[in-house]
Amino acid sequence: MIDLKTINAVLGEFEDRGISRATMMEAIESAMATAYKREYGKRGQIVNAKLDLNSGTISFEQVKTVVDDTTVRFPAEDEELPEEHLHGHGYNSEEEHLAEGELPRFDTEKHMLLENAKLIKRGATVGEQIIFPLEPQDDFGRIAAQTAKQVVIQKVREAEKLSMMEEFGEKKGEIVSGIVQRMERGAIFVDLGRTTGIIPYEEQIPGERYRMGERIRAYLYAVDEGFRGVYLRLSRAHPKFVVKLFELEAPELAAGSIEIKALAREPGSRTKIALASLDSHVDPVGSLVGQRGVRVSTVMGELGGERIDIIEWNDNMQEFIKEALSPANPLEVVLDEENHRATVTVSEDEQSLAIGRGGQNVRLAAKLTGWNIDIVSAGGGEAPVSVTAAPEGTPAEVVGAMPTHSDEVITDDAPEVTTLPAEEELATLPDSDETVADKEENRDKAKDE
Repeated sequence: MIDLKTINAVLGEFEDRGISRATMMEAIESAMATAYKREYGKRGQIVNAKLDLNSGTISFEQVKTVVDDTTVRFPAEDEELPEEHLHGHGYNSEEEHLAEGELPRFDTEKHMLLENAKLIKRGATVGEQIIFPLEPQDDFGRIAAQTAKQVVIQKVREAEKLSMMEEFGEKKGEIVSGIVQRMERGAIFVDLGRTTGIIPYEEQIPGERYRMGERIRAYLYAVDEGFRGVYLRLSRAHPKFVVKLFELEAPELAAGSIEIKALAREPGSRTKIALASLDSHVDPVGSLVGQRGVRVSTVMGELGGERIDIIEWNDNMQEFIKEALSPANPLEVVLDEENHRATVTVSEDEQSLAIGRGGQNVRLAAKLTGWNIDIVSAGGGEAPVSVTAAPEGTPAEVVGAMPTHSDEVITDDAPEVTTLPAEEELATLPDSDETVADKEENRDKAKDE
């Protein structure tokens, strides 16, 4: 007999961890059946256990399947049993390995002939299961008890994994919040409560510093089931992280009154967003900027001061490219449809503004619009600057750009780079503690000096 108080306490504890009472009951019954077979079972025997939560007693039963000569084969008198059946313990007996199209061997411990079954149960049919009660037992040896324990542990692990897959599978593509647990090999491990998420080095915002115990938000872009459990891949550099942050700040975007048509991002530095309004009464740019810029400022603060340019989508590509190059004001845009190239003429004093520091402004504009852009000075004093958009066939998210269709913005998943477990694909830190952003900042300071 099992202590009901202990059982109910254990069941309640696992329910808090997301494992149902029915699942735990199944694990306990499976473990008790395994222990019974280990200690008292016979070769080939199929044993089930039933736990009565009202009395705390466990009953055991043997299951036999009704068969006939069309579903099993009968061994010849001179046929020898396999070695595993002659010497194997009842619990350890392996399933019979059958060739394709071969019928299983008749076994009196798990099979019952149809004519015999009809003597017990009138109307018995082939394939039906006949149940026989077994003598109750509650005295199991050390090995049988240890085996039962391992069965319960395995069942609990499987149930927890399934529960987490269901919970976080629903959160995939959303922002999750957690506590920085540790940093290892360049990756950040985030405590999300029931499990741990991983932000690989390449998915972090360059220049950001994190401390253990600090609360952090990130975009959940992948939920992988690995050998050791569930791996949650998080990102703060993903373009959709910006989209989800704005959805939290702008109800118009979350409700679908406005949509993000395209987005280009260089994490930690600058982002350009193109918006379109589905409601003539809603200003798309103003919705994201907010009163006195409070909404965009909140998002910029979460991204460590990353600059965000918000422009309005335009079906006229010439006008859209002009807007994409803001804060510069181009004089003229000439499109070469055949080569998908735009030649943009700007005044001499705005050429550097259109290009941006390190070519960043025109580079992001090319990603945002999908056009190759040539910057030409109206004075013709300098050689034209040419920027190519994403290479043909390269996924938009790989280069930090979002597609120009809103339905893809919502449904596209981050590209899978590798199928290795999370720990094996973590990037290593650079030899120096200096990040790429730090190097660019030092280089810019040197130029100014």
